[in-house]
Amino acid sequence: MAKIPVISVTGDKTAEVDLPAQFAEPVRVDLIKRAALAVMSAQRQRYGADPEAGRKQGKAWPKRRRKFGGTYGKGISRVARKQLWRRGDQIGWVGARGAQTVKGLTAFAPKSEKIFEEKINKRENRKAIRSAISATGVLALVQSRHRVNGVKIVPIVLEDKFESLKKAKEVSALLKKIGLTEELERTKEKIIRSGRGKMRGRKHKRKVGPLLVVSKKCDLERAARNIAGVDIVQVRALNAALLAPGAQPARLTLWSKAALEMLGKERLFE
Repeated sequence: MAKIPVISVTGDKTAEVDLPAQFAEPVRVDLIKRAALAVMSAQRQRYGADPEAGRKQGKAWPKRRRKFGGTYGKGISRVARKQLWRRGDQIGWVGARGAQTVKGLTAFAPKSEKIFEEKINKRENRKAIRSAISATGVLALVQSRHRVNGVKIVPIVLEDKFESLKKAKEVSALLKKIGLTEELERTKEKIIRSGRGKMRGRKHKRKVGPLLVVSKKCDLERAARNIAGVDIVQVRALNAALLAPGAQPARLTLWSKAALEMLGKERLFE
């Protein structure tokens, strides 16, 4: 496999490292999309109406002759009703419970037990992750999604001191040193979403930026999460949705040297 330069926390080239075999996987856009959608479907929150909504008042009155409260001979439809008033045998009703009545139940309301999760075979999922990893090593594809004019080689590999950075401003300064200034400016922009989503807790949209891959739990996980558009993940927890957000492959990915070596030595996702 090809050799990739390792960049220090000061932005200088320090050594070279071999790319693992996962980067030689053919880029299969169809597999990546299938695996990414499977992950996103599992993250979808269930929603639905209260099973008793619209059913908590009213009842079906008897329709037989000479039954108290019956609707026989009243010239009204056989709809469940609730009682508003009573004068002897005379009862005032109003329609209730039915979907066509005021404050009645909703016809075909969403049910929380509906299953949205899509299934994918394990071997197929691992192949999709390998394919998504491979796509992050194709500069032309990465340039089509990100502003990386200052970057000449992908993936970007950083020395292990990168994992020990404790402050967001240190991480941001390092990203700018390696040529990602325009990319960070792009992910800072926040726009108002069009449509009903504005009313449902997701008013703003933001561009997706770099993905940082580390070898273990470290200080960088807390530091990098405050940078807009940047995600960070441990190498064993990689999935297609992180490597290809929106099911679009070739995300700009930065690896720590230890994470890249772990990917190769442990033969992850093979």
